[in-house]
Amino acid sequence: MAVGAAGYRYRPETVDRISEILGAARTAGVPVVARGSGCSYGDAALVPEGLVLDLSKMRRLLAWDPASGIVDVEPGMTVEQLWRHTLGDGWWPPIVTGTMEPSIGGCLSMNVHGKNNWVRGTMGDHCLELDLLTPDGGLRTLSRDTEPELFHAVIGGFGQLGLVTRARLQLKRVHSGLTEAKAVAAPDLGSLLQRLDDAKDDWEYVIGWVDAFPGGGKLGRGLLHFARHLEADEDPDPGASLNPANQDLPGTLFGVVPKTMMWRMIKPFTNNLGMRAINLAKIFHGSTIADGAVYRQSLAAFSFLLDYVPDWKKIYLPGGLIQHQSFVPAAEAERVFSRQLEICRRRGMPSYLGVLKRHRPDDFLLTHGVDGFSLALDFPVVEARRDELWTMVRELADPVVAAGGRFYPAKDAALPGELYRASFRNGEIEAFCGLKRRLDPDGLLRSSLATRLLGE
Repeated sequence: MAVGAAGYRYRPETVDRISEILGAARTAGVPVVARGSGCSYGDAALVPEGLVLDLSKMRRLLAWDPASGIVDVEPGMTVEQLWRHTLGDGWWPPIVTGTMEPSIGGCLSMNVHGKNNWVRGTMGDHCLELDLLTPDGGLRTLSRDTEPELFHAVIGGFGQLGLVTRARLQLKRVHSGLTEAKAVAAPDLGSLLQRLDDAKDDWEYVIGWVDAFPGGGKLGRGLLHFARHLEADEDPDPGASLNPANQDLPGTLFGVVPKTMMWRMIKPFTNNLGMRAINLAKIFHGSTIADGAVYRQSLAAFSFLLDYVPDWKKIYLPGGLIQHQSFVPAAEAERVFSRQLEICRRRGMPSYLGVLKRHRPDDFLLTHGVDGFSLALDFPVVEARRDELWTMVRELADPVVAAGGRFYPAKDAALPGELYRASFRNGEIEAFCGLKRRLDPDGLLRSSLATRLLGE
């Protein structure tokens, strides 16, 4: 694995039990970190010789109003469990991640975004209210009207101010379980960014795939996928498409190979030569047969691309992977991302997966949102080059800070803390740390991520 730490794991099922565990940890002087479903790529749920509160058993749906689309859930409920509860009534989470496995508590703690960030914002934008269990055992109900400062700091605060024990969310009305999707190829990074930006006014979802291997005039070439929700009069059988059972991803490849075997088939190609070949095949198909293709796809099939290959992270064993995701203002995006891709090529460590998205700012304290684009780059961790990879992450981050950009803690394992802190220029880090000292003066809630990024 890329990063790890030894600790003690507890799986409480009630708020009272969490309070008891926090009290015992405080008495023993043991730090505590919350864990949802373990989807963060880095050290967000790690604390050396500490106590890990695994909240995956707290996954009950507490209240559901199919007339308004308002739902109350416990923090351990996953994105998949949420939409399977609500889709039959015509409601879909307004923000979903690339996998359906993250917990709602984790989504709020990291304030996740999706393929429609520029129009729908983050998960926090659709949270109406939450209950926060503070380190002293107190339970507070927060919203935009009740303790708004704390509400906007908890969302995106990576679990350092308290534990979310209930979340009230506003879901999105949908009239079909299908999307209309379109694929478009782009020959270089500038074209990719421009076409992504142009598409955002006509499509609900837009995502770009970047081939990080070629340089020169082909630097940053890639493919775009757009999608929009179908209206009721466009779907011949909305009752069937809204049935959660009909959203299940196929269990086999070409109806023959079990998908549980796919990571084993991909693993021999998990090297520079193999990934270059896979990318060449993908570019050829996307720029010829598939370019401009319009097709219908289920909500789950379009949304959860990472779930097409179960256990996909195993292709990176034994060293694991890290990801670096930069958020850069629109005017600086092409320059910064071009430089990052060139840095990777120069060091001989090209990204095996590059993903491009469009974003907007939001009003959460430690937000990663900007009016611009993000580029997420995945790298295998090879022990012999580990130190060089961590050094390269610093090199990738420098131009982001200089351009007024931000970073995404949920996908980070290697960003130097001083660069993370330097990306906030208006006292946000100081304000957050002030809240931390007020709510958790003993530093009971702690994670390797928070220690590294916040420097406390």
